[in-house]
Amino acid sequence: MHIIHIASELAPLAKVGGLGDVVLGLCRELSWKGHNVDIIIPKYDCIETEQIKNLVVETKNLLSFYQGEWYSNTIWIGRVEDLRVYFIDPHHPRFFFNRGCFYGCDDDIERFLYFSRAAIEYIYKRRLNPDILHLHDWQTAAIAPLYVDMYQKIGMAKPRTLLTIHNMNYQGRCTTDDLTRIGLDGVLYLKPENMQDHVYPHLINLLKGGIVYSNFTTTVSPNYAKEVLTPEGGKGLESTLSRHQDRFQGVLNGIDYSYWNPEIDRFLPAHYSSREISANMTGDSTLDKKGLIKTLLREKLNLVEDFRPIVGCITRLIPQKGIDLIKYTMGHIAEKKGQFVLLGSSPIPSISAEFHRLKHQYGDDPHVSLTLHHQEELAHLIYAGCDIFIVPSLFEPCGLTQMIALKYGTVPIVRRTGGLADTIFDVDTSGKPFEETNGYTFDRPDAQGIDSALNRAIHCWFTNPVKWRKLMIHGMKMDLSWNHPSDIYIDIYKKLIDLF
Repeated sequence: MHIIHIASELAPLAKVGGLGDVVLGLCRELSWKGHNVDIIIPKYDCIETEQIKNLVVETKNLLSFYQGEWYSNTIWIGRVEDLRVYFIDPHHPRFFFNRGCFYGCDDDIERFLYFSRAAIEYIYKRRLNPDILHLHDWQTAAIAPLYVDMYQKIGMAKPRTLLTIHNMNYQGRCTTDDLTRIGLDGVLYLKPENMQDHVYPHLINLLKGGIVYSNFTTTVSPNYAKEVLTPEGGKGLESTLSRHQDRFQGVLNGIDYSYWNPEIDRFLPAHYSSREISANMTGDSTLDKKGLIKTLLREKLNLVEDFRPIVGCITRLIPQKGIDLIKYTMGHIAEKKGQFVLLGSSPIPSISAEFHRLKHQYGDDPHVSLTLHHQEELAHLIYAGCDIFIVPSLFEPCGLTQMIALKYGTVPIVRRTGGLADTIFDVDTSGKPFEETNGYTFDRPDAQGIDSALNRAIHCWFTNPVKWRKLMIHGMKMDLSWNHPSDIYIDIYKKLIDLF
């Protein structure tokens, strides 16, 4: 099959959250399985082009419609992780993607609507003729109605469309004029059965349009697929998803073990695995090198060397991620005989300022460390050097950090929501056989909730090292790669081709 993914992010070039990792990981797996895969993203000026191989101009004059005029675009083509990637570089006088950022502009709606029209225009004019157009989030969801109501009518009949929703919180609300700018009659879509927003009925909802006009919709975990059918999880789109439930499915994301793997991780000072000790729980093994990395992590972050577990957290500091529980953990970790390491930053000025105050407050604390700007090498050291990893999210469509932590033998503590509930199974309360458990969970998003899991985990670490080691190994042996999820997507693609 020929599959074109159209997205606003692609790791490692343009990455804000998990979207970029998902696009890269899924596309690589599809390519490895013999499919012809292309990716289209904007050519942001902040992309590090040295990570693109053989970057050349494919055309300097792709014409695309916007606000009553046709504007030219340069289309670049290159290879990223051996995948063919097209980059759209608009010549529009507002320099939509020359802003020094990926998101956060006042005209983000216009930027990505322009990109969506240019992307499908390029596919049509270059006659790429894919079997599948795989769209991601509201930023490219408008391609679905563009395809159905415009491009199919001028002869572009082959592709089937699939939309993946990575986070229901972001829906792309806009005006009818915004749709009109890309050549659609925006007023015609302001209907409940089309793209009218449920919460703000005078507005268009781009994500809703993607659901209504695509042939199929997925989200990023089975449990999140259930949650978004409720008013709390659906954020106004639950009735739309319910109407189209026969073509809606949750598919758990995977992680890339060629990058996140303690056996080969290029950022680690030592490599380790669980394989050598599967038959014999005593004696030396490569897993013991995790202790060396723990010591080096303490040295790097000026934490005191002591017989304590290190609790790690790597996250964007936004309300969704449970920042009150993160602050609670760092404030009470010493009394629990642990240490705490945070790596995260916030796009929200008030939250960023609050955590910088906390960094100053804990500056001399021998058991707490806060790093408030991303450092890739440090992220790998935290995954490998910590004993426990917390993900206290208020909601979490899938979550990748808990899956990475498992691979590094770092036992997760998560709130039982979304994809976290699909991947972490409590050693004490899940009801599963011990060999099928891999961490600790809690339900209530408050101090009592996280304490119920954190206290049990720290107690086990101190009092039952054999059980703890087995729990580490259970997590390391789980297969959370893209192998199985990609098979599910391939099956969906094939059914769409056969059905329509």
